[in-house]
Amino acid sequence: MADTGAPDDAAVLSEVRGGVAVITFNRPQRLNSWGPDIAAGFYAAIDRAEADPAVRAIVVTGSGRGFCAGANLGPVPNSGETGPDAAKTDVAQVVGERHPHFLTELRKPVIAAINGACVGIGLTHALMCDIRFAAAGAKFATAFTRRGLIAEYGITWILPRLAGWGAAMDLLLSGRTFLAEEARELGLVNHVTPPDTVLERALEYADDLAANCSPASLAVIKAQAYRDALDDVAAVSARAEKLMYESLTRPDLIEGITSFLQKRPPNFPPLT
Repeated sequence: MADTGAPDDAAVLSEVRGGVAVITFNRPQRLNSWGPDIAAGFYAAIDRAEADPAVRAIVVTGSGRGFCAGANLGPVPNSGETGPDAAKTDVAQVVGERHPHFLTELRKPVIAAINGACVGIGLTHALMCDIRFAAAGAKFATAFTRRGLIAEYGITWILPRLAGWGAAMDLLLSGRTFLAEEARELGLVNHVTPPDTVLERALEYADDLAANCSPASLAVIKAQAYRDALDDVAAVSARAEKLMYESLTRPDLIEGITSFLQKRPPNFPPLT
């Protein structure tokens, strides 16, 4: 296990466990609400994981009772922490230099372990992850209409793709709170687990990807999935044919077939 040497009170913690980078939002006193401190720490941790050839999958979670309870536009009651004046807030400064969809552009799979409250920009970030595990009973909400805001930073792009138009419009217009169990029914999360096992289950999934899947294949298929959703089927098929020929020249193919025939775990090369 390796870590970044960041202090325990850093806004974002990160460590590498085997082939998996674990990134943790670490402002539990405000339910990990998003602000410049979390943004900067998150981007730095993601960049390290993306550049590290030993990392083959990334897990994102939160400390305490929240995953990320929206943007930090004000103090949390009884938290003892002050927050910015919402009327004077520079939204770009709060959000940071990258919009949440940057997660879809990474080469490595990103798994969200949603341990608690997942609201607003926290929900947008979670939906931009590739796979989502959620703790039973975790609360979700878009909340924008109930704060006098609009649907921000790409959630109107990803939410209908995951839940369908009708469900997306319900959640966006009402801003209502819904639980992990409903999120699973709507297709917003892949798995609901007991609260004390959500990170463990996400890590098991990530460990399986890291141990048994070709990093090159993961990177290409992830890029295909997000790009192909926006194109017509003929263009998608033609592009896939070209990518298939490229995959036939990589050592990953030989290792994948050989390890299968030899009934042993594969030893795929890292991304270069």
